[in-house]
Amino acid sequence: MAKKIIFAICFAPVAAALLFAGCTALRAFRRTTAAVATRSRIVGAVEPPETAEIANRRFFPDGAPDGGRLVQSLAAEPAHFNYIINNEATAAELAMLCNATLAERDWENVGVFKPMLAEKWEISPDHLSFRITLRKNVFYNDFRDPDTGEEIRKPEVTAHDFKFFVDVVKDEKVNAAPLRVYYQDLERIEVEDDHHFTVVWKRPFAGALQSTLEMAPLPKIFYWNKTAPFDGARFNSDHRRNKEIVGCGPYRLSEWKKDKYIRFVRNENYFGTRYGIAPKLDVLEFRIIKHPNTRFQALQAKQLDRLALTPDQWLRRGDSRIFRDGSFRKYRYLVPQYTYIGYNQKNPLFRDKRVRRALTMLVDRERIRREIYFGLAENADGPFFAQSAYADPGLKPLPFDPERAKALLAQAQWRDEDGDGILEKDGEKFSFTMLQAANSSIQQRMLPLIRESFAAAGIDMQLQTVEWSVYVQKLEKRDFDACSLGWTTSFDPDLYQIWHSSQASGTGSNHVAYRNEEVDRLIEKMRVTFDEKERVVLARRIGEIIYDDQPYTFLFTPYSLAAISEKYDNVRVFPVGIPDAIFFER
Repeated sequence: MAKKIIFAICFAPVAAALLFAGCTALRAFRRTTAAVATRSRIVGAVEPPETAEIANRRFFPDGAPDGGRLVQSLAAEPAHFNYIINNEATAAELAMLCNATLAERDWENVGVFKPMLAEKWEISPDHLSFRITLRKNVFYNDFRDPDTGEEIRKPEVTAHDFKFFVDVVKDEKVNAAPLRVYYQDLERIEVEDDHHFTVVWKRPFAGALQSTLEMAPLPKIFYWNKTAPFDGARFNSDHRRNKEIVGCGPYRLSEWKKDKYIRFVRNENYFGTRYGIAPKLDVLEFRIIKHPNTRFQALQAKQLDRLALTPDQWLRRGDSRIFRDGSFRKYRYLVPQYTYIGYNQKNPLFRDKRVRRALTMLVDRERIRREIYFGLAENADGPFFAQSAYADPGLKPLPFDPERAKALLAQAQWRDEDGDGILEKDGEKFSFTMLQAANSSIQQRMLPLIRESFAAAGIDMQLQTVEWSVYVQKLEKRDFDACSLGWTTSFDPDLYQIWHSSQASGTGSNHVAYRNEEVDRLIEKMRVTFDEKERVVLARRIGEIIYDDQPYTFLFTPYSLAAISEKYDNVRVFPVGIPDAIFFER
């Protein structure tokens, strides 16, 4: 659903792509015509647990042994786990280990939703209402109230928790702008009783099915103060609650030792156990290891069981003993994401699209792809996953062409008037600062190359290296000139969150303040268009305009490169990654 900032350039999200439900575009889907039928549909049925329909049960092997742990790494830990106000992919991935959604995509066919917390759902003929029947006897993990110390045991998941989720997301005081855009057309939730509610939309919205069925409950009992009204500002700053996770998913948070590790243990009350979709592994542990070489050393010492490799590790250390003797296996696959350089258009330097196009043409992407990614990345030319129907195959990345770039800069009146080697215009030097994420081996090798290329054309680019937490703060405050990051994308995209001009202020995800009236209109039209062919036409026109405007220098869709210990069976690659929920130890 909501796109999340990924630390993609330095391969630092949870080691490899976890199939987490709920709030990131990695859970995106391809709309099918069945989703827009002309009569109400009822999905799911009341059946015994062993025969009831539930998402992805066929991938959980019968008779596999229980027990064991999976140790992975993080290059940077999240500030907290409240994914509603935290737009980092890692925070959402970890939080959703402990939660579940109404439905989940079929891992082989991402266009199909299958029941999870919802036993069944009914969709009205006009696609404006979704009546949900919740499974009974689904419980949150036990917790102790951070304020009163009261111990709460096995509170049940109810319809009120879904209404509370929507009320919180739509509260303007809550810092949920990236997520709010997917619910801005949701009119209300009508609660009938604890296990039945209806989601009512104001107007047709192509993403309504996804936004409804990928909804996760927010435990009202954990956040609600019985003696005072809900306070959105307090929700943002409630550090004690935001560093905990109260969920109903397969795992529960066991321990978070800052700068050391985050540990999850299997949830003994997980409802999926009775349906045969409980994980076999007892413990998931994520160790905080900032430097990629240190992470690889930990893998060699078998202190890690799974690691997202950097391209040079894949290529240059691929014949290490741990791979030669079969201790670890390597997996290479693409998931929907792209990396980019973004230019903050609040800075006058970047307001002329000729300048932005020139900057793109000064980036030698083929050299970067060859020397830094070692060919383990595909070129990106726009905001759509290149393997989806929405990407226009006719658009090709702008070429590396320094002479043409210099001509564009000259057309925009940038000249070296005083002979110091730096372009100037109206007395202002073309000098800016690029944010660089600390511990990013990719950025540390790539950005100096780009700086040299810019300098040869008379552009002074300085590098400011900051920790990841500071990086995110600067993005949210628009306190930067240029940045280099990545986004998760969607098989069936909604570009509103990142590209609509309304998201260029506040805490919206249009960090570079891109504004184009035609793009706004097309995004809005695409949101109410259900026919896939029409959506593709609209999407390709949007891509064409963004390509012409170059608010980003689109870089690559990097291959996900995973090393996984041979002691795990049932390791499978799906369209959006490798879910460790189905792993088991031999």
